[in-house]
Amino acid sequence: MELYYIVVFFIFGSVFGSFYNVVGLRVPQNSFFQSDRSYCPRCEKTLHWYELLPIISYVIQTGKCRNCKNRISPLYPTIELSTAILFSFSYYLYGFDIDLVMALLLTSLCVIIIVSDITYMLIPNKILLVFLPILIIVRIIDPIEPWWSSLVGAAIGFILLMVIILVSKGGMGAGDMKLFTLLGIVLGYKGILLTFFLSTIFGTIITILLLLTKRINRKSAIPFGPYICLASLTTFYFGNEIINWYITSFF
Repeated sequence: MELYYIVVFFIFGSVFGSFYNVVGLRVPQNSFFQSDRSYCPRCEKTLHWYELLPIISYVIQTGKCRNCKNRISPLYPTIELSTAILFSFSYYLYGFDIDLVMALLLTSLCVIIIVSDITYMLIPNKILLVFLPILIIVRIIDPIEPWWSSLVGAAIGFILLMVIILVSKGGMGAGDMKLFTLLGIVLGYKGILLTFFLSTIFGTIITILLLLTKRINRKSAIPFGPYICLASLTTFYFGNEIINWYITSFF
């Protein structure tokens, strides 16, 4: 039965991942409700249902549009597969518990932000505003100990990023600051500090790898939202273990 639910969450995760691709691509362009059918961004051909099967269609079509034969961005199957894995992993860790709800919400938020920031270098206010009241409600139902941790976490996230924006004179955007503030509510003050630390590590390592493989150059603009999201998910799933390991190892 446990394996059955893991598979179910994997399937639902892939479906939601496909939907989150659409949300992340259309919301920044204010076109989410302008077309109810998906289409190829190159030839603009409306896609049939069998061309929209999460992960499977990409594999069957060998990563190409059936009509114009142009390459389909690997971002689509990557997001679908990542969401599927994270949904399954969330159920594996928490079962049918309130923590599962928070894990699925955080995954959904992060996946949409990653798509949007990679594509447009933009973290839409609309997305953050949709998730804000839902995350607050869930955190009220299932608060972090101590009870004020979420409030302090939000304040730290806001102030920390504001200082960086002012000091770096635009090195990070207001979207990153708003995202960190929202994540502070979810993760608490310890979690948001760990998320900031991990995001800088992930950002540094991945940027170096991209430079070495010549995917980017030193003048390339780099979205920081994906690193924040990767760090926040790592903190949510493994934050306590990481913090405990650090304390026992160095103190």
